[in-house]
Amino acid sequence: MSALIDRFNRRIEYVRLSVTDRCDLRCTYCMPKGFKDFSEPDEWMSFDEIERVIAAFGRLGVHRLRITGGEPLVRKDLPKLVNRLYHLPGIEDLSLSTNATRLSKNADSLYQAGISRINVSLDSLKPDRFKSLTGGKLEKVLEGLMAAKNAGFSPIKINMVVMRGVNDDEVESMVEFCIKHHFTLRFIETMPMGETGQSASSQYLNLQTVKKQLARRYELIPGMMPGGGPARYVRVAGTDLRIGFITPISQHFCETCNRVRLSVEGTLYLCLGQEDKMELRSLLRNGITDYELERTLRQAIDLKPERHEFNEEPSKVVRFMSKTGG
Repeated sequence: MSALIDRFNRRIEYVRLSVTDRCDLRCTYCMPKGFKDFSEPDEWMSFDEIERVIAAFGRLGVHRLRITGGEPLVRKDLPKLVNRLYHLPGIEDLSLSTNATRLSKNADSLYQAGISRINVSLDSLKPDRFKSLTGGKLEKVLEGLMAAKNAGFSPIKINMVVMRGVNDDEVESMVEFCIKHHFTLRFIETMPMGETGQSASSQYLNLQTVKKQLARRYELIPGMMPGGGPARYVRVAGTDLRIGFITPISQHFCETCNRVRLSVEGTLYLCLGQEDKMELRSLLRNGITDYELERTLRQAIDLKPERHEFNEEPSKVVRFMSKTGG
């Protein structure tokens, strides 16, 4: 069958798959402290159901798959699912987003199962600040990162959400940390998703400001980085470090959006900043055929909006980031 092309002539070739909405951290911009309103395991797609949907996407031209959460390593037997997805026809690039708290115990098995590269959320290198932002221990994340290096993941990308008055004083420290350990660094603007994201709106910082700050200390050369994501990269002269800027607010990238998100409950979200969606779980459990599933996915792609409205309607999206799938 032909590729997935939406109404705005964008080729959809990238799926972000959530395998759980649960997380062992509570990042202030993602999930409220004390939040417990998670879906139950019987509401989650089974490994068989996940494999059916991703196989259908593979037949329709999707070749990039990123496993997310919540925190994906919370899902029991994740390496087994990874290995099943790795062997699906059409899936050429299999990656993982994680907070790395459980990575020291799982890095080798995930690498052997088929994950080639990982993104790790890390918003501070100060233990006390990290605990304040996430409720977790920085040392566990650092242990996970070192285990990932030893396992052979490449590249390892550090994702830092830069927040005004919160951690913007650590931007250069994070650059030096990534130079030292040969990580890639990506700065991300805060987004008004859910109650937590909207309450953090006062912490929003335009990343063009960060880029100008870095340019005063480092020579930044325009660069590229393989992958299906939206970051715009530069390279720090004299090093191998590439720095990406993900700017959904100040410089949105909707015209090149090539991705959709599949939640653990089987909801296919067509845009991070809109409510357009297609429910797949009930169809799977009611005996939909592979042909019908592929047709449903095509119908869903036709719902994909032209762009988000974070600037115009910042309170529009009420679901948490962890519910959407990263």
